[in-house]
Amino acid sequence: MHYDVAIIGGGPGGSTTASYLRKYGDDVKVLILEREKFPRDHVGESQLPPISLILQELGVWDKIEAANFPIKIGASYRWGKTPELWHFEFFPRKEFQDEPRPAKFEGQRKWTAFQVDRAIYDDILLRHSEQMGTEVREETKVTQVLREGDRVEGLMLDSGEVVTADLYVDASGHSGILRRAMGVETKVPTALQNIAIWEYWQNTEWAETVGTGGTMVQVLSIGYGWFWFIPLGPTRTSIGFITSAQYYKESGLTPEELYRKAMSEEETILDLTKNATREGQIFTTKDWSFTSDRLVGENWMLVGESAGFADPILAAGLSLTHVAGREAAFTILARMREEHDWAWLGSEYQRRQLRRVENHIRFADYWYSANAQFKDLQGFTQEIARVNGLDLSPEKAWAWLAQGGFINDELSAGIGGYSVAQIREISDRLSDLTMTSVVKDSNIFRLDLIGCKQENRAVYADGKITSRPCYVRGEKTLVQVGAADLIVHVLAADINRVTINQTLRAITQRHANDEAFFQLVLSQFEVTLEAMIQDGWVKTYYEPSISMEAFPSSDNLAEWLNQTAVP
Repeated sequence: MHYDVAIIGGGPGGSTTASYLRKYGDDVKVLILEREKFPRDHVGESQLPPISLILQELGVWDKIEAANFPIKIGASYRWGKTPELWHFEFFPRKEFQDEPRPAKFEGQRKWTAFQVDRAIYDDILLRHSEQMGTEVREETKVTQVLREGDRVEGLMLDSGEVVTADLYVDASGHSGILRRAMGVETKVPTALQNIAIWEYWQNTEWAETVGTGGTMVQVLSIGYGWFWFIPLGPTRTSIGFITSAQYYKESGLTPEELYRKAMSEEETILDLTKNATREGQIFTTKDWSFTSDRLVGENWMLVGESAGFADPILAAGLSLTHVAGREAAFTILARMREEHDWAWLGSEYQRRQLRRVENHIRFADYWYSANAQFKDLQGFTQEIARVNGLDLSPEKAWAWLAQGGFINDELSAGIGGYSVAQIREISDRLSDLTMTSVVKDSNIFRLDLIGCKQENRAVYADGKITSRPCYVRGEKTLVQVGAADLIVHVLAADINRVTINQTLRAITQRHANDEAFFQLVLSQFEVTLEAMIQDGWVKTYYEPSISMEAFPSSDNLAEWLNQTAVP
């Protein structure tokens, strides 16, 4: 009963961790202990595009795609300063090409996500991990964590058996079995304290249909909360209602009574469900955002919602969990290979996970406090704004968002999984915040590294962790990898649009056969430059005599590559 790694919880956090351990360490002996029997229902069905990269890397994309889950193109919102619906798209609907399914992870599908029936999705992930060599024990409950100081000595099971391992992972979600046993405190860095009430329906209409199996999630606010409407398959739909815990208590209604009341007042959902039937079971949970004080101990780690949780308005839960599972596995493998110091590995893992959750909590606070549709929750939203010192004036709202850092450790530019350009679009929808692109309005760009120091940060790729230098100034970090690294090197030599583009074309010629350079570096140049400007790494100016020719971006890459540089 001794293993290299014992994982509590067989959901996406546990199965992702286990699968990565087996993929990049085929001699690693891994055990998953799951108290339930899969398949089983679970909330958190709407995904973001970064998950698809992980599914592909684990070799499970084809299995997920074959399950025929709806393709998530984006979301439709009734939220913000107008009662009219507005749309946010990962991939433009007008450009989405209809194609047969199941499809490969290529082309347009790299920019979309899934809406998943968690009973089916989680089971696919767990079985895939099992097929990769993980030992899985379902209907097996951990009744006691045996500990000595900060070290886990074993796990007592409901069968009376004791499992021991070199390393332990808590992927038990909100239960936080190991977290609680190790005395890890949690904190709630927000005024958001919501409850969720939901049930599953059969044969609803889809509000939006895009291509074969493509759709848009519906997020619809009413005076005292908001609905999610998420198609999970050809016939099944998840419909949930979220409201503040305070409003729920003051209403005097049971969860089911409050859910029925809200449903009766939401015409869009009433229309979509007029020919549908309920499956008959109401589910509830508290959606209280929190973070753990520690995520790593002497021989244990927290993964996913056992470590922290952010309000589901951004649909980030599964993304945070999958990414944490990946990085936990890489961290464990690096320890087993003695490639880096455990204290450094653990601190990097903890810093990255907490920053992600905290940024999502911060962005969620902004979403709520800027929603003019909450007629009965004005006190609630004003309290969120007050606690965060946010008055929602354009300048202060943007500055407040920027305090979280637009450049993040995933080597992408944005907050909460959204790019700076997307955040600008969202902010315009939520309030009177209108921020133009600094990149598009400037043609002189000067690197500003004054007052910063250099530290080493972890970069996770191909089952390994490498240490890369980064610039640190206050709470902001700039890792010297990808598009950010390219920008640092280019701006060290060139400062205006014309010469910058000339240098970029020369560099591009040297990477003519490197698809990763084009997709992951060059196409991210403009959005990363924008983020570096917002974070203070680049100063901008405008000189009338200098051309304003376009920089490469994900939208114009092919056109940019065919252009001739302006003399």
